[in-house]
Amino acid sequence: MGQDSNIFSGLEDLGFTDISNIEIYKKPEKEKESEHKNKPKLTEDMFLYDKEITCPVCESTFSARTVKTSGYRMKKRDSDFYITYEIINPYFYDVILCNTCGYAAMKADFHKLRQFEIEGIQKNIASKWHGKKYPQIYDINIAIERYKLSLLNYSIIDSKASKKAMNCLKLSWLYRELGDTKNEELFRKNALIGFKDAYLNEATPIYGMDSFAIMYLIGELNRRSGNYDEALKYLGDVITSRIANKKIKEIAADQRDLIREELKNAETTEDISDADTTENKKKEGLLSKLFKSF
Repeated sequence: MGQDSNIFSGLEDLGFTDISNIEIYKKPEKEKESEHKNKPKLTEDMFLYDKEITCPVCESTFSARTVKTSGYRMKKRDSDFYITYEIINPYFYDVILCNTCGYAAMKADFHKLRQFEIEGIQKNIASKWHGKKYPQIYDINIAIERYKLSLLNYSIIDSKASKKAMNCLKLSWLYRELGDTKNEELFRKNALIGFKDAYLNEATPIYGMDSFAIMYLIGELNRRSGNYDEALKYLGDVITSRIANKKIKEIAADQRDLIREELKNAETTEDISDADTTENKKKEGLLSKLFKSF
């Protein structure tokens, strides 16, 4: 670095004669590497603890694996409300299962049982249950199994449609993570049936969603299932509402525009296909005439 570009010029008389190569914004790489090495790696077990639960069916006490509040680190949110988390997936631990009697439910519902429901579980679940020991850390296949146990319990006691719908929706999310489109669609369709029933027959909020969020979700699930007419109906009702939350209206408008774009592209593809068919028929006609002349 020459004298003209030495930003420390003028300090020579103070004893600093060899400072022309000093970079004022140089990053202390070695210190940063040292800090990184000393920083502990975050793992799933750091965000889990055992919570003591008393089963409302058999009254046994057990420990349920529970995600700490600090473990809820959102990465992104899909248009059907599925949230992708970093490090640990809280959905894996959402179902509480009593290993003594087999009663299972999502944590928001676990203690909400009426007497006749308890009796139904004792008769149809507990009498057939074979206990299973789960590892400390759950994977997606364990989560799916536990959600299916929860859904079985909800179905046995004929729980509200909203409970079965939310259970099915979460199963569809997990199958999406696995790339299993067939099962994702299966549980999404069942979730759609339940949410439509809940919208018509249950009071809101439902799992924190008001009526407009439910309407939007029904519209979005229809869109993902290819039911565009019904999707546009529900999304349109949200968009045109005078009292719906601004944010949910904006999201509904985005999904409506997405449907319109998909329909437009489908029409374009169909027009091209029709044009190709017409052109092929012309060529076939010319070839036919050509061969007849021989």
